[in-house]
Amino acid sequence: MDHVPARQLVTTSDARIRVPDPDRLVHLQFRRFAGCPVCNLHLRSFLTRHADVVAAGIHEVVVFHTNVDDLRPHVADLPFDVVADPAKDLYREFGVESTPRSLLHPKAWPAIVRAIAVGLPDVLRKRKPLPPQKPEGGRLGLPADFLIAPDGRVLASHHGQHVYDQWSVDELLNLLPVKENHS
Repeated sequence: MDHVPARQLVTTSDARIRVPDPDRLVHLQFRRFAGCPVCNLHLRSFLTRHADVVAAGIHEVVVFHTNVDDLRPHVADLPFDVVADPAKDLYREFGVESTPRSLLHPKAWPAIVRAIAVGLPDVLRKRKPLPPQKPEGGRLGLPADFLIAPDGRVLASHHGQHVYDQWSVDELLNLLPVKENHS
């Protein structure tokens, strides 16, 4: 995808946002299901560096393939916009896939173990709900990242090969000043 048509998306907090954003870059992240331990681990890294991302002029938008009511309790503390896409319309449009290799790839295993170890204390203390046993849209989604210019051009993109194959904050910030980069 080279260009993103203008649209409005509704966030989990019922705000309407524009993608592309006419005033700043958009980092559109595709994650898996609400409560996904690996997704939460990744999003926490963006949470701790949120000020750096905002200072770089980037609007974070995160998409999950979960309905909004199930998603809200898992993302209520995040300072960026989260969008529910249970029908996976955006996933299809952006070519974001699901495949067993998301969990079976050996490079995913350390992140899965770390995500469970980091998330389990909050679940046991009832600070966070358990992930669903049968998540809407399944467990086999792959992550994807898109950096979108205010005019809708996709400046950079990355389709993950396993569950923890996505841009880090540093990788995102290193794209600035943006170079045309599709991987």
